[in-house]
Amino acid sequence: MFITPAFAQAAGPAGASGFLIQILPFVAIFAIMYFLIIRPQRNKMKQHQELISNLRRGDTIVTTGGLIGKVSKVVDDGELQVELAEGVKVRVVRSMVQEVRSKTEPAKEGA
Repeated sequence: MFITPAFAQAAGPAGASGFLIQILPFVAIFAIMYFLIIRPQRNKMKQHQELISNLRRGDTIVTTGGLIGKVSKVVDDGELQVELAEGVKVRVVRSMVQEVRSKTEPAKEGA
């Protein structure tokens, strides 16, 4: 009795403009995610790859486990031999190097 039937007003066809308006927020969210999350992460990964590819003997490093040591030998492309203390040497996977504390100068040719 108190409720009257509501009739929808005649609207134009929802065609392409309706679809564009519906998809626009998703595109905006993806663009924001790309510039705030994906792009900085790629740059960080690229810098880390460059850091571990430039490791050489004598560099002081910090591993992801928190161990600090000096690179005593580059075993191959995937491993390093790190001296943690006098006479204590361990093999570490290159990708587990978190940062380089001090870099050494490359050895001169003929020295």
